[in-house]
Amino acid sequence: MKERLRIAINAQLAPDGASGGTVTVLRALAALARLEDGDEEYVFIAPHDEPEWLQSLLPARQLVVRGPAPSEWKTDRLEPLKRALGPLRPVARGVRRFLGASATATMMMDTGAPVSPEALAPAAAPQNFYEGLGCDVIHFPFQSFEPCAVPFVYNPHDLQHLHHPEFFTDSEIARRERLHPAACRAAHTVVVASQLVKRDLVERYGIESEKVQVIPWAPPPLPEVASESRADALLTLEAKHGLTDGPFALYPAMTWEHKNHIRLLEALARLRDRESLRLRVVCTGHKTDFWPRIEGRAGELGLKEQVKFTGFVSREELSALYRAAQFVFIPTLFEAASAPLYEAWQHGAPAACSAVTSLPEQAAGAALLFDPLSVEEIALALARMATDERLRDDLKERGARRLKDFSLERTAKAYRAVYRRAAGRALGEEDRRLLGWDWMSDRSVIEDQTPTKERET
Repeated sequence: MKERLRIAINAQLAPDGASGGTVTVLRALAALARLEDGDEEYVFIAPHDEPEWLQSLLPARQLVVRGPAPSEWKTDRLEPLKRALGPLRPVARGVRRFLGASATATMMMDTGAPVSPEALAPAAAPQNFYEGLGCDVIHFPFQSFEPCAVPFVYNPHDLQHLHHPEFFTDSEIARRERLHPAACRAAHTVVVASQLVKRDLVERYGIESEKVQVIPWAPPPLPEVASESRADALLTLEAKHGLTDGPFALYPAMTWEHKNHIRLLEALARLRDRESLRLRVVCTGHKTDFWPRIEGRAGELGLKEQVKFTGFVSREELSALYRAAQFVFIPTLFEAASAPLYEAWQHGAPAACSAVTSLPEQAAGAALLFDPLSVEEIALALARMATDERLRDDLKERGARRLKDFSLERTAKAYRAVYRRAAGRALGEEDRRLLGWDWMSDRSVIEDQTPTKERET
């Protein structure tokens, strides 16, 4: 009888470090456990001190393992021994299955009910933690990784530090340049969200093209409140954030410098001063170290009453904002893939986004594109979205069609195919089709959509 394929997913992130994109990834991976076909078993590795926060993201009865305590991490990773054990991995996995059942069972928790940290047994020693899980494949979905003797799948989010080194310290660039090439070369499969990142890995690091799999993160299901009306959404937002009725644009993004909030503010001021067009904008997301610069510029431009920065909002509040917004605006300078673009389409909101990096391939004509380095182009795009109802209606329809190209179940099945291949399991016809599919190639809705003065003449 064939043994069940056992996959560990490293989710050792503290709740306060979980951005919206991180939660999107976790919810997408949680869909693996909901697949009705297949004989796979999934184990999520939670942060040592706060494992319970994963419960709200995972289905009931999902196995969770508490990771090692930070004080237990050691620099000696027994690398020579692990390299020597490489050819013996199948035998080692069999031994772990025989010895590890009772050892790992005490570390697992049923997410169907609350579990306190005290109820979880201590993690194994870091140098054999991953090997000791008795899994066939390890998945590192959040850029960090630990060398181990188990075949692993790795997700480098992007190589932004090479495109925009001005946004990173020298030490952070050096860290990424050590981490990414090493992880990609050691991994069985590297998975990225767009062709842009795949090209970067192949061209910058010399990673074999066949080793890099493009699988976009599909948006998770909407919260239950998403079925409420716009009027109900506005009541929620007025009570929580003092947001009164009237049109506004939404930009959901943490205040990192590359998110380009300052040029957005300058474009809003230009529209106010030159066109007497006062657009309201709501910006959500954690406030980073760059926030004081943004706040200062908003004050200089006299925009503090026109632009509202809410900070972090709950999933339910964000859904209400999407439903209440006139349009979604994404002026970022760099994205491997944009979760807000998917979310706008989910909520039926028209979207405009930067014509850079992966965004044109992701949008495929279902968003108004503009140059995010040009304050003038940002202002033009804002004005068109605010004043052209036909454009907004058209983009809503395009977004609904484009959203059909992305499915949470399809994404989960594609990752499952990656795990099966990494473990040396036979692939079915559906697995081979998903691994050979160009996810971003659909251009059926492409038309010219450049918001420039030339188009308007």
